[in-house]
Amino acid sequence: MKTIMETSNSPASSFLSDHTHTIMPSLPQLLSARMLHFPKLSTTSSESNSTKQLKKNQPKFCYFSSPCRLILRKNIYMHSGRKKQKLNLEVSSHRAVSAVRLMRIELGGAFADLLNEQGRGSGDNEMGYVERTLGFRTRRLDDRDLRLVTEVVGGTIRWRRYLDHLILSLCHDERMFRRMEPLLLQILRIGFYEITKLDVPPYAVVDECVRLSKVALRPGAGNLVNGILRKLAVLKESDSLPAVKVDGDDRQQARGLAILYSHPVWMVRRWTKYFGQEEAIKLMTWNNSYPSFSLRANTGKGLTGADLVSRLKMLKVPHEPSLYLDDFVRIKTGMQSVIQAGLLKEGFCAVQDESAGLIVSIVDPQPGENIIDCCAAPGGKTLFMASRLNGQGTLFAVDINEGRLRILRETAKLHQVIDVISTIHADLRTFSTYNVVEWDKVLLDAPCSGLGVLSKRTDLRWNRKLEDMEQLKHLQDELLDSASRLVKPGGVLIYSTCSIDPEENEERIEAFLLRHPEFDIDPVNKYVPDNFVTKRGFYMSNPVKHDLDGAFAARLVRSE
Repeated sequence: MKTIMETSNSPASSFLSDHTHTIMPSLPQLLSARMLHFPKLSTTSSESNSTKQLKKNQPKFCYFSSPCRLILRKNIYMHSGRKKQKLNLEVSSHRAVSAVRLMRIELGGAFADLLNEQGRGSGDNEMGYVERTLGFRTRRLDDRDLRLVTEVVGGTIRWRRYLDHLILSLCHDERMFRRMEPLLLQILRIGFYEITKLDVPPYAVVDECVRLSKVALRPGAGNLVNGILRKLAVLKESDSLPAVKVDGDDRQQARGLAILYSHPVWMVRRWTKYFGQEEAIKLMTWNNSYPSFSLRANTGKGLTGADLVSRLKMLKVPHEPSLYLDDFVRIKTGMQSVIQAGLLKEGFCAVQDESAGLIVSIVDPQPGENIIDCCAAPGGKTLFMASRLNGQGTLFAVDINEGRLRILRETAKLHQVIDVISTIHADLRTFSTYNVVEWDKVLLDAPCSGLGVLSKRTDLRWNRKLEDMEQLKHLQDELLDSASRLVKPGGVLIYSTCSIDPEENEERIEAFLLRHPEFDIDPVNKYVPDNFVTKRGFYMSNPVKHDLDGAFAARLVRSE
């Protein structure tokens, strides 16, 4: 299939070019929900106790989606959770789960990472969501199904903008596309993704998607899916998919690239401005690739990278050692096996990207030091730093979210490093004004856009907006000023993000140094390999260059 095709005047090009990150309407528009009230039912003496109980438990209202008929389908009692739906073995379970999950993600009710949820024990509810939404049950997901759901959901989210361009082009009617039922649109997206990106045989995709549409919606929906997917199959076979226009002025090129590589227009324009178009395309290609994960052996329990490798071999999980850090191992596949074997739950290892591990190397925690992690939760860097203190010293973990701090404490106990960790529930900006203690080292892992982790956070690109960048910059400046008050004379302040955006990284540090001449840059080349060090002595992990998540860190020393 061609990568960049000839120009097209299809309605998709004009419609999608004006929508920066999503073409889905808001929740009220999406569901067109209205509240239906039910009259109170009378109870006669001749009715059975079960009938009385059923009426007693009848909801007084429900939500009914006028165009899509997703929630109220057959009998209102079927959705009360008190009666199991009929098992439907004809529908592909992984496609049904994927379609429902994609809807929930788009409405803000779920994250894209089903494997991770399975590991936390909440993935068992996934079939319940399918039952409540579609009105029937499918068979439970096995390991193969979980992998398929993860691939289909993640891939469909990544390629959503491009898939919608194709769907709109084949609909030949913008109004039809805009008014399409949410579930129907997700089923089409899944079918288009499997045919265009996974090269699944079209006949299988068409058959399964049509069946799901008919059972979950109505026969007419299945007919529509059948017609559109068959058109796609013919075009794919002849290598003549609807084209994307990528020429014209800078704005037009950005719009075309945003469709072709499925990113928000503002993001494409921003990266082209800072890195050039060629590098921007490489970044988008990276973000659309299936990510690898890094596991860190829990040295707090006395375990090593060799111990972790041994367990992975037993599980037959393909792996390779980290090029940059001892006790880190990379895996491309097999995360579900790691989760099911209990390696994370037992505290044998933790999921942590090497780019984050290198930031801990820049902090360089030494036994006996007093260190404070200013925005600590969820605690990955906190736990790694604690393990390097070897039980000597103190590590304070500050965060504004008490619930996440509670999870951090529980994980610290599991990793056997709780003895050196003390948690503080506070807003750093307030805490720094009344605190009288000064620390040897202060880590500010600041809230950021997350533009360096879009490969793993598949839905983040659609949730992040250009306006967020200004708000984040202001917050980062405030937090930097607050963190600087905690550093003792001669102490070290480390600022880090998981972003590749210069305005969140280098520019924040340069602005900080102008406000705080008592701090100087301490080049990080003593702590990380030279190919991560910028001309100014900062740490920068580039996804394309280093095959890691994007990250940044600066090490600043306060004068005596």
